Amino acid sequence: MPITCFIRYEIDPIQRDAFREYAGNWGRIIPRLGGRLLGYFLPHEGTNYEAWGLVGFDSLADYEAYRLRLKKDDEAVANFRFAREKRFILREERTFLENVA
Repeated sequence: MPITCFIRYEIDPIQRDAFREYAGNWGRIIPRLGGRLLGYFLPHEGTNYEAWGLVGFDSLADYEAYRLRLKKDDEAVANFRFAREKRFILREERTFLENVA
């Protein structure tokens, strides 16, 4: 059953460009490691501290295998380190959604 990993980020609005770079990096990494990147989204108007990422997988098992590959991938590890060092992500939540249409 296809699923979508919906990631809600609370970001530092002053570091919006850092999040943009982080998301751009995932644009290369995620497809290479087996995820279907549906998109990363920054606020345009209104709330300025919420951003989202959506990544599709064929199953939860495929997501788990992808997560293992992420932990071993040099570029992914570097992107996680970039976020940790710059501290532009204040909070991150994941929800797994069932694709119904």
